[in-house]
This record gives sequence, structure tokens and C-alpha cells, in this order.
Amino acid sequence: MLHIHTQPGQHDFTASAYIVRTDGDEPAVMLHQHRTLGKWLQFGGHVELDESPWQAVLREIGEEAGYDLQQLKVLQPHIRLEKIDDTNAALSPQPAVVLTHGYADEDHYHNDIAFIFTAHQAPGRAVADDESHVFQMFTRAELLALPKDTIPGNVRDTALAALDIFLPDWQPLPVSN
Repeated sequence: MLHIHTQPGQHDFTASAYIVRTDGDEPAVMLHQHRTLGKWLQFGGHVELDESPWQAVLREIGEEAGYDLQQLKVLQPHIRLEKIDDTNAALSPQPAVVLTHGYADEDHYHNDIAFIFTAHQAPGRAVADDESHVFQMFTRAELLALPKDTIPGNVRDTALAALDIFLPDWQPLPVSN
């Protein structure tokens, strides 16, 4: 989806997934090389007008990473609101990070809601044809070694937090719609 808001200084909402693979010698964050920007990024994209951020991130994971939901766990804090007594409300998992960043060199911003997922295996299906097919696993040391012009600082910092903070401290729960 293209930007909904196209005037200078406007913000679009995005949802993203940092996927930590735990099936190797050490945990590693799976990133893809963005087709337009040429940088290593997490999986994600714009929240469509007819979906929630949680629905958007689940859609993007399938399109961009090729994961089926049953292959993933979402990391959640141990202390969190687990149910809500309102038939007209839906409680989504707790995001790990909510941040605003500029998009490329434009006077445009993304308000990103990022979730941390774990996987203990490779994706079960192919990514969509119009998505990046360049993926790589990055350990903590490999993230730190990436040149600054190949990964945005907010992506590196969040990926490091996924490995250092969220993976050891948050609870992995099954993913569902």
C-alpha cells in the first residue's frame, strides 16, 4: 500500500515484526533488504484503512517473510492486560516498541508499532512475488558490525533490544488472529 497521507509533515501508521530465529547456535534476527531503500529492515508495512495494527503485522509477516502463524510465538510481558470485558473491543498483543521515524529523504513520517516474534524454523512458504527475496539472519555481533548506511539506527537498536531485552525477559505466546 502506498502512503495514505501525502502532504508534507503528515504521518502514516505502520506495523512491523522483528522475527528472532532460535534454531541456530545463537539467536539471530531475520531481516530483509528493502527493495526500494536497499537497507536491512524488519518485516512490516502500512496499516490498511480496514485493519488494526495487529492484523497488519500478521498480513505483512505472511507476505514478506513467508511465515504461517502457527510457526511463530509473539513475545509478551509477564504483566499485561490479558482480557477486557467489552464485546465491542478487541485486545491486541502488547507491542515492544512504538516509535516515529522519517521515511527516506521525504518530509513524511511513519508511526510504527513493532512486535517481537520468535521462530524455531525457516518460513513455511514463499514470500509474495512483489516483495524482497533477500533475507539474512543477524546475530548481536553481526548487527553491531553492519555499516551505518546499510541499516537505520532505529532498526538496529530495536533488533538489539529484541535479542538483549525482550527474548530473555518476555513470555513467548502462540500467535492468533
